[in-house]
Amino acid sequence: MHGSFDALWSDLLDVGRDATSGGYRRFTGTAAELTCREWFIAQAGARGLDIETDRNGNQWAWHAPDAPGRAIVTGSHLDSVPDGGAYDGPLGVIAAFAAFDELVARDALPAGPFAVVAFVEEEGARFGVPCLGSRLLTGALDADAVRGRRDGDGVDVATAWSALGVPAAGLGPDPERLARIGVYLELHVEQGRGLVHSGHPIGVAGGLRPHGRWRLSFRGAPDHAGTTALVDRFDPMLTFARCVLEAREAAAQHDAVATVGRVRVLPNATNVIPSAVEAWLDARADAEASVHAVVAEVAARAAANAAIDGVTLDVVEESFSPAVRFDVGLAGRLAARLGGAPVLDSGAGHDAGILAAAGVPTAMLFVRNPSGVSHAPAEHADRDDCLAGVTALADCIAELAP
Repeated sequence: MHGSFDALWSDLLDVGRDATSGGYRRFTGTAAELTCREWFIAQAGARGLDIETDRNGNQWAWHAPDAPGRAIVTGSHLDSVPDGGAYDGPLGVIAAFAAFDELVARDALPAGPFAVVAFVEEEGARFGVPCLGSRLLTGALDADAVRGRRDGDGVDVATAWSALGVPAAGLGPDPERLARIGVYLELHVEQGRGLVHSGHPIGVAGGLRPHGRWRLSFRGAPDHAGTTALVDRFDPMLTFARCVLEAREAAAQHDAVATVGRVRVLPNATNVIPSAVEAWLDARADAEASVHAVVAEVAARAAANAAIDGVTLDVVEESFSPAVRFDVGLAGRLAARLGGAPVLDSGAGHDAGILAAAGVPTAMLFVRNPSGVSHAPAEHADRDDCLAGVTALADCIAELAP
C-alpha cells in the first residue's frame, strides 16, 4: 500500500504552496482549499465511498453508511495556518484513505459503518476560531455568532461558506450526525519532539492541554508622525508593545506559554500615528487556572498602561478549549496494539479534542516529527514513519471494529 500513500501525498504536495516561503496557504473557501476539497471528493469517489458535505461544511466519505451500529470515523483537516507545513492536517486525511486501501487489501474492512472526514476551518486562520467545523457540529459554538464573523478583508462567513456550497443559514449543531459516531480516531504529525526522544515512530495521545485565544483592541488617536510632539500623542502602539513583553513575563511566571502572533494596525501607514491596534493573544498551560491567570494579568497590566497612555482597551475571548483527557481505556488499548507505543500529551488543539469534549470516544495517533517544528515550512515526518502511521491507523481501525 506504499503506492497508495505516495500517490495521495503527491496529489496535494503543491496545492496552495507558496513559492517564496515554501509554506502552505490553504484558507477556507479560497482556491487552494477548494482544490483540496475537490481532491477529497475524487478520492472518495475512486474508492466507491458515499460523499457527503454536512450542514457546517465538513466533508464525509462513507463506507457501509446504512449498516447497523455506530461508525468508526477517522480523518483530520485540509486547511492550513499562513505558511504552514505540509503535514498538519492533510497527513491525517491522506493516511485515512491509505488505511482504507490497506484494509481493503487485507480484506478487513469494518462490517459496520466507517467514514473518512475532513473538518473545515480547523486552524481558524481565516475567521479566527479554531476547530470551527467540529465546534459547530457539536454545538460548542453559537451559530448566530459565527455567521456574523468576518475575515481580515471584511468577507463574512456566509460568503465564504457559499463557496463550499453550504448555506450559512444551516450552520449549527448536528446531534443526529454526532450520535452516529461510535469512535473517532485522528492521526496527526506530532507537534513537538516527544517521539524523537522516545525512539518510537508512532505515539498515542493521552490528552490536550487547555488553550485559548483573546483579542485585545487598543484605540488611540491618529495624527501626523512628524508634527505631533511625543507628549501630545495617544499612541496605541506603545501600549501594545508593552503588552507583548508583559505577556512573555506573565507566561514565565505561571509556567505557561503565551504568544502574540497576529496584529492589525490602523491605518498602517509609516508617517501616521496609529489610531488602533488589534492583537490576538494565544495562551496555553498544563492547568486551566494558569491560562486564565496569564490572561488576567496581561489584561490588567495592559489596562493600567492604556490609562497612562490615553488609550482605550477592550479584551474579548474568541475561543477557549479546556483540558481534554482522551478515553483512557481506548488509549491504552491502542498503545498495546501498537506494541507499547508511548502515550503523550499535547499543547496543540485538534478536532479530536472537540469531539472528545462532546462525549465521543476519541483517540489520537501521533507520527514522529524529527524537526519538532510545526505551523512552519520546516515541519516534517519521514516517509517510513508516515507509512508506519498508515499501518498503525489500519491496525487500530481493525482493532476497534466490532
